[in-house]
Amino acid sequence: MFKLKCDDFLTYDEESGTYSVAPDQQVRDEVEKTRWKEIAFKLLTDWRLYLMLVPMLFVYIFWRYMPMYELIGVFKDSVTSPTSSAADGNWYGFKNFIDVFTYSSYSEDFWMAFRNTFILAFYGLLFGFPFPIILALFFNEIRSNIVRSIAQVCVYLPKFMSIVVITTLAISLFGGKSENGVISQLLISICGENSSIASAAETGLVYSARYFRAIYIVTDLWEHAGYDSIVFFAAIIAVSPTSYEAAQIDGAGKMQQMRYIVIPSILSTVVIMLIMKIGSLLNVSYEKIFLFVNAGNSNTYQANSESALVVSIWANGLSNSNNTLSVSMAGEMTNNLIGMLLVIGSNIISRKATDVSLY
Repeated sequence: MFKLKCDDFLTYDEESGTYSVAPDQQVRDEVEKTRWKEIAFKLLTDWRLYLMLVPMLFVYIFWRYMPMYELIGVFKDSVTSPTSSAADGNWYGFKNFIDVFTYSSYSEDFWMAFRNTFILAFYGLLFGFPFPIILALFFNEIRSNIVRSIAQVCVYLPKFMSIVVITTLAISLFGGKSENGVISQLLISICGENSSIASAAETGLVYSARYFRAIYIVTDLWEHAGYDSIVFFAAIIAVSPTSYEAAQIDGAGKMQQMRYIVIPSILSTVVIMLIMKIGSLLNVSYEKIFLFVNAGNSNTYQANSESALVVSIWANGLSNSNNTLSVSMAGEMTNNLIGMLLVIGSNIISRKATDVSLY
């Protein structure tokens, strides 16, 4: 233990031979004394704003934190059905994780599901992250407020549509002849009935393992790109108009203004949103994939599930079997732990490379 001396927090006056508190220390002490009074005053002054936080706190406590108690069922052998309690049974340790990684009846399907999850998530990040930025840049170049408002409403609208509606539209467009798939019939007429894409379109492109990922990414872009562009558009309109005027005086065109003014100004926002996007990288849209997989008949189900089987679908199917709920929980937890590590890693890299980080 280090011993404290008067010299550590007092100022010594050589003329009088006495110790005194430094002026800056006196200010800090006074602020510390009145700190809780200031906090209480702010709470009383803005009590309406803090009252609005109460519903959010209830949501997080009851739907986010309290269910975490059931996660201990991953390390037990008693969670055999959805009605089982995580508090029952004996400790299994990491046996459920070992079964997921090594046991042949589980590991083969899990690694295929994890591969499909990663591929869908990677394509979603590759195409889904730059597209909202491009949309926001285009919105910024629209000078008419009426035209811009109409365009923004049109691209925001899919976000507020139900997953069932979006999936039904995709099946109607990319389904087979029996479902009157418009795009499938168009491809058959263009490519001919003997081509490979026509044979897949015959039964429906949405049921084909070869084209399922592309359809999923396209529908995901249509659903989320417009809504995700709101943050980037807000960052763009915050750029000072004087910066554009200075660039115009120097002879910069529209593309040069985007490159040297807009993009550097919103770079911090882009980095933060990228880190958050990486955090949810492996959380693909379970509901949409589930509807796509179960939309076809028994003949198209297997072909569709080869590329559509993700970790959430795998865990859902496994949890419906006897004595395998803990194993499915272990697979889902592995997926989430990898996502957490991706956030931590991307945040560290961003902090070292750009001095911008999430925390």
